[in-house]
Amino acid sequence: MSPMNPPRTEADDTWSLVVPLKPLALAKSRLAAAAGARLRPWLALAFAEDTVGAVLNCPRVRDVAVVTDDPAASAALAALGARIVPDTPAAGLNAALAHGVRAVRSRRPHARVAALNADLPALRPEELTRVLDVARKFPRAFLADAAEIGTTFLSAGPGVELEPAFGGPSRLRHLSSGAVEITLAGVDSVRRDVDTGEDLAAAGALGLGPRTAARWLSAAG
Repeated sequence: MSPMNPPRTEADDTWSLVVPLKPLALAKSRLAAAAGARLRPWLALAFAEDTVGAVLNCPRVRDVAVVTDDPAASAALAALGARIVPDTPAAGLNAALAHGVRAVRSRRPHARVAALNADLPALRPEELTRVLDVARKFPRAFLADAAEIGTTFLSAGPGVELEPAFGGPSRLRHLSSGAVEITLAGVDSVRRDVDTGEDLAAAGALGLGPRTAARWLSAAG
């Protein structure tokens, strides 16, 4: 390896992100009213592709582990550079995240890890960088979603358990668990998850990623 590009060590401050993704046939059910039954799973995939693509373009990120059993999603996201971790627990979102963290730390025991939603189609790498830079100051930290009810991001430093409690009003659960809430302004793209047509319109106002824009705008046109 070139001296200009030394291998990363456990001492570096890069992150491993864990992104969970349901089987596409089940993903984003609330979006069907706006997108239709045929487009909905492909929009869910586009959201994940744009999310993972943006994450991999973030300079603070070392790698991304996507926890999924969906063959189409696995192929598409692996092609972007993600590591695919089969959801062997098959016990819901938080079990999948804990499993993903174990997979990361089986290779790097002291990895700095973060869970990130797969439905952030407007995600900007520079905004994620700002969130990660704040998160590294705390053992555990999280970012609430745009509604300030759920969570889009949860981090754990080296040697710290992630303790994910995603789903529904997870902001309060993560606060109660001792995680520090990140209250940065100007990171809207990291908070803007998409469950409904209204959410997708709000993400569109921020600027959709290329795969989501291609699928959604072609359908709308």
